[in-house]
Amino acid sequence: MEFHRKDRSGFSVVLYFFLNLKEVFHMVKEGQVRIPSGCAISGIFSKNGRRMAGDDIIKSIAVMHDRSNGLGGGFAGYGIYPEYRDLYAFHIFYDSLEAKTACEKFLDLHFDVVNLSKIPTRKVASITDEPLIWRYFVTPLPTKLADSQLEEREFVARSVMKINTHISGAYVFSSGKNMGVFKAVGFPEDVGAFYRLEEYEGYCWTAHGRYPTNTPGWWGGAHPFAMLDYSIVHNGEISSYDANRRYIEMFGYKCCLLTDTEVITYMIDFLNRRKGLSLKETAEVIAAPFWSTIDQMPEKDKKRLTYLRETFPGLLITGPFSILLGFEGGMMALNDRLKLRSMVAAERGDIVYVASEEAAIRIIAPELDKIWSPAGGEPVIVTLNGGEPNAN
Repeated sequence: MEFHRKDRSGFSVVLYFFLNLKEVFHMVKEGQVRIPSGCAISGIFSKNGRRMAGDDIIKSIAVMHDRSNGLGGGFAGYGIYPEYRDLYAFHIFYDSLEAKTACEKFLDLHFDVVNLSKIPTRKVASITDEPLIWRYFVTPLPTKLADSQLEEREFVARSVMKINTHISGAYVFSSGKNMGVFKAVGFPEDVGAFYRLEEYEGYCWTAHGRYPTNTPGWWGGAHPFAMLDYSIVHNGEISSYDANRRYIEMFGYKCCLLTDTEVITYMIDFLNRRKGLSLKETAEVIAAPFWSTIDQMPEKDKKRLTYLRETFPGLLITGPFSILLGFEGGMMALNDRLKLRSMVAAERGDIVYVASEEAAIRIIAPELDKIWSPAGGEPVIVTLNGGEPNAN
């Protein structure tokens, strides 16, 4: 099929495409061509807190290679720093040595830096133009924390925001305790090899393969996005982004990373940590049922959901999405209320799996005790049985 320049304007191109759809695909049948849905997510969680190496999560996300385009891949691991479990682990990208110097000056003024080093990486041919990537294990200086009159996690969150918005060329992309985010521009399996994830062990892993549709592929824009111990990987597109962003920025957050997923992280931090909502209630805010559905519910549920929708109207996410939230001691999977993006969950023994495709689960767990497709707007929440990860 041939396009002529005079036909390449708006409606005429779209109309021509659909009228000639058979020619576009050379009369192939269903199943003979794959149209990528865009982005892939995967997660593994041990309810017993058993720590697992990063090999399986890399293998899982690699199955969905065609869902990403090499413009972003990343992972979050929980329980990976047991020797520093009581310290905040800052992972930071630097564009220059000047940015590193400025950021370290800020850290020294506000935190006790117990340990710092480059994050270990290996050369991977497809991973290029990497920034300086450093790791700091820190705790707030008692005098600075007391002077701030803030709760400790709020002090850390505000410090992260200050670095990311006021120190040019510095970006804190991970800031929780006993967890870490690892991300880059590249296919996720290459990113996993780059960061040597097989050398880490965690009770929870999440992963993302990116296919950006509206935003550029850059190191800071890769998933996961994190704030404190919350991390988000996301498949979809948030049509309500601007309304969500304007609402959340009224509470001190700043969206500066050029992607819609960033706002989800801050919304969950705001609802769960700052406002004290449970994760189930948080899910009921961001993926709230339609009013027509609420009207048909029992009175108790109707009152609760009406209250949540009317109290947090600017935090309803519209548009297709499937997300995986990692947090200290747990993981939550959530689809948009219409389930416009695929997501499958499964269990085997104490392990819970979630992925965009069943094949990404079967490649690491061929035999399963249970497998299902979560309904739209209904969260799947798993937590550690004993409340603490197993150090063995």
